[in-house]
Amino acid sequence: MAHPEGGLIANLVVLGSFCSITGGLGLMNSIGIYQAYISTHQLSSLSHSQISWIFGVYNFLIFFGGLQIGPIFDAKGPRVLMWIGSGLLVVMFIALGFCEKYWHFFVVLGVLGGIGTSFIFIVPVASIGHFFLRRRGAATGLAMAGGSIGGIIFPIMLEKLAPKIGFAWATRAIGLVTLVLLFIGCLLVRGRQPEPSPSPESPPEKPKPKRESIKSLLPDLNILANPLLALTTAGVFLIEWGFFIPLEYITSYALYHSVSPDLAYLMVVFFNAGSFPGRWIPGILADQVGRYNMLIYTNLLALVAVLGIWMPAQGNVAATIVFAVVFGFASGSNISLVPVCVGELCPTEAYGRYYTTVYTIVSLGALTGVPIAGEIMHRTNGEYWGLIAFAGCSYAAGLLCFLAVKLLQWRRVRNDSTC
Repeated sequence: MAHPEGGLIANLVVLGSFCSITGGLGLMNSIGIYQAYISTHQLSSLSHSQISWIFGVYNFLIFFGGLQIGPIFDAKGPRVLMWIGSGLLVVMFIALGFCEKYWHFFVVLGVLGGIGTSFIFIVPVASIGHFFLRRRGAATGLAMAGGSIGGIIFPIMLEKLAPKIGFAWATRAIGLVTLVLLFIGCLLVRGRQPEPSPSPESPPEKPKPKRESIKSLLPDLNILANPLLALTTAGVFLIEWGFFIPLEYITSYALYHSVSPDLAYLMVVFFNAGSFPGRWIPGILADQVGRYNMLIYTNLLALVAVLGIWMPAQGNVAATIVFAVVFGFASGSNISLVPVCVGELCPTEAYGRYYTTVYTIVSLGALTGVPIAGEIMHRTNGEYWGLIAFAGCSYAAGLLCFLAVKLLQWRRVRNDSTC
């Protein structure tokens, strides 16, 4: 299937993906402010370790939902999936305002929010893959930058509106903005899956048996037999282990070090301000210097940010802001680069299956990373150096996996050239 690499329809798909990701992933990128808010308000009597499971399940379901969403996307296209995910997120925002107890937040934010976000995390990105190949990095990065815009707008709305109109109505106001953005996305995002025309010399194909049709919708873990894909999956698993720790603890870290609440809640905004260019600039450069090369560079920068800036910051306001911006830029690239790196290892018609198989494995890292960090903080008497070290080690291990991919690719090219 040829890729248009542009044109009105392709560009409208990018615009629709940008809008839907702004609304859908805006919650994901501002989740730290919800963690800090409910930890100091509705669930202030509970430990960080207990509360962290709400957000661990949320992160897990974002990725795990792709187990079935991807194959259905490959078979049926994005339309129905976009409407389902958008509806779940709107219902989540409405119900969130009524939450008061632990299990309320667990079901509404953790389960319902995670499942709804999963649709928007997967479908718009996979749709872009149908229209772009050579410029896929730039197109995907531009669309993913919308999540950073949502991550800037939503924390500011919550921080400004909650004291005036209450948490419930503040979340509903955010839900209204999300509704508009997702509606635009539902109208514009589309797939490109033409039916193959039968050859005049050959008879038309027989319909597939029902059992075979059902099997085609199921994920195929056999694709991990490819060592390049297996190492890529391991690397993404490890960096996602570390990624959610700064995102969800940066605000509570600032509050712990006596930063004013107004400024502490803005740490998520600084993070997303850095993430905005970090999602599309590396994507543009990746099309020129190589997708895996850029993935290595940005994860090296993230490792330096965690261990070189955040670890020695000790609550210093300027250093914490610098860390939030630098880490936001470096980690933001992962969202846009990982899909295009996976796309290099699979045919376009199976892109959704490969992409979601990777993130199904990664979901286990998303599930456990934040709770592990919460338990580490509990064991270190509420201090943050332990979870910072854990995040840094996760990025270091993930970086080694990506370097191994490059080594294998280099060896294959060298062997092919000598044949």
